Amino acid sequence: MSSSAADFSAAQAVAAGTDFAELKVSAAGLFWNEFRPADGACRLWHWHAHQARCLTPDGFSVRSRVYEYGGGSFCLGGDGVLFVNEKDQQVYTQALDASPPRALTADGACRYGDLQWHAGLVLAVEERHAEGAEHRLVALAEGTRQVLAEGADFYASPVLSDDGRRLAWVEWDRPAQPWTRTRLMCRERDANGNWSQARCMAGADESLQQPRFDAEGRLYCLSDRDGFWQPWGEVDGHWQALPAEPADHAPAPWQLGASTWLPSGPQGYLATWFENGFGQLGLRGEDGRVERFASAYTRFRSLAMDAEHIYAVAASPISPPAVIAIARSHHEVSVLAGGAEVLPAERISLPQPIHYGSGDTTAHGFFYPAPGSKLPPPLVVFIHGGPTSACYPVLDPRIQYWTQRGFAVADLNYRGSTGYGRAYRQALHLSWGESDVQDACAAVRHLAEQGLIDRSKAFIRGGSAGGYTALCALAFQNIFRAGASLYGVSDPVALGKATHKFEADYLDWLIGDPLHDAERYRQRTPLLHAGQIKVPVIFFQGELDAVVVPAQTRSMLEALQANGIEAVGHFYPEERHGFRKAENLAHALEEEWKFYCRVLEG
Repeated sequence: MSSSAADFSAAQAVAAGTDFAELKVSAAGLFWNEFRPADGACRLWHWHAHQARCLTPDGFSVRSRVYEYGGGSFCLGGDGVLFVNEKDQQVYTQALDASPPRALTADGACRYGDLQWHAGLVLAVEERHAEGAEHRLVALAEGTRQVLAEGADFYASPVLSDDGRRLAWVEWDRPAQPWTRTRLMCRERDANGNWSQARCMAGADESLQQPRFDAEGRLYCLSDRDGFWQPWGEVDGHWQALPAEPADHAPAPWQLGASTWLPSGPQGYLATWFENGFGQLGLRGEDGRVERFASAYTRFRSLAMDAEHIYAVAASPISPPAVIAIARSHHEVSVLAGGAEVLPAERISLPQPIHYGSGDTTAHGFFYPAPGSKLPPPLVVFIHGGPTSACYPVLDPRIQYWTQRGFAVADLNYRGSTGYGRAYRQALHLSWGESDVQDACAAVRHLAEQGLIDRSKAFIRGGSAGGYTALCALAFQNIFRAGASLYGVSDPVALGKATHKFEADYLDWLIGDPLHDAERYRQRTPLLHAGQIKVPVIFFQGELDAVVVPAQTRSMLEALQANGIEAVGHFYPEERHGFRKAENLAHALEEEWKFYCRVLEG
């Protein structure tokens, strides 16, 4: 342990994990959803007259569980807010005074998410659980429920034009995922209130997300048809690409309710996009010029805008997520919530982008050196979940926890990650458990060749899909000294049988058909090759996990122990897929560090 590590504990690293989502702005002020790890709850906050106040009373938590990952958990109504309560997944309405929330729905078989409000109606994605899960778009009001769209397997992003005459949404069918192939749909309403048949506006071999209407009722969305998620829309009566940077303008839509771009005219829009893995924020004018903002930040989410300000959830390499307001006239940035100092800036290990050869391609990531290390330090390789997700060059207190203790960290955007275009994302097709493992091992070799780490002291860790990559690397390669799996996949076939509808076909895309490609599954199932793991492994698992069920982790743990391998498991009774309670997050972080220290000492 370094001399500075003792005063940055696991509890402090976890406490710094406050996060924000879903900014909404109206004449009544700015609203956001705030997660605090102290109690694992999400609460709505209202910023008005230069002050913030919490709207959510005790006993409520604002979180949707549609598709298990949720999102779009609240919207602004005529005189207040409407939100999904985490415990019962029902929609509640709440005035901005001190009155308690009141239930708008009362159907225990349903979950709701992606809420949008228009003229007294709440548009929502409805998830009904009977023998399986069914999804629809519905409009909710006091005592009424109208089905707006059904028949597809999945729905997202319902939005009405300002005049209420056009309804758009995104839908897709199994076995596609929302980042592989979706459809943009539209219905129109006549003067008598009658809706037309749904019409497909776009959707072939492309992924569409975040449909939007401008003030004139023109429809737009993000499409990766040209290789990146970029704005497309109705321009001069034609569906065409808008001028854009050659970069992804959104991450993969794992959650509902994302807002990474907003149209402002026929060809103008506010957007965030990625350059070399770093987030940019800009307002593109009708003349094609791009006005950039808040260059000190490297990731932007939940964009909102009014006449005077641009709002975002933003983070940088030295500051955690914050709600910021940017003056459109002079670009001054005001922090409205969050962004508190986690460590003095001079003690923070800053991300260094790395690009390195792996197989026949170039893989990407960020390297965090161990400050003050005189000898090449041990390395912890972070593998993000998804695997169609990404890591970002922003302050992660967990990474700083490791670097403060003398470990370097490589946070990898292996093949399949978003932020580098459709082709890079699609490169994981049928190669999960191989390409990602190859990229993780190549990163260790690359950093060792640069003299930046001690190759003999490399560890690998990951959560969910990242846990699968970690276990595959330990089973099929001889690179790592030990590893950690946090609710990680050890048996893909068992996962496919037990997991939820949203991901039920994902494995077919990642590995292949379980029947026709049974041998490929056998070759890439860590549980079947537990005997090839010769190094210690530590496991962390939530007992309520519906994505990677606890039995899967127990089977892997018991197999290693039966082979005489040092394997330790920690199971948390109240956690689901991804830990939320502060004491569990801190416990897992500290136990993992202690585990690696014992390995190094041994």
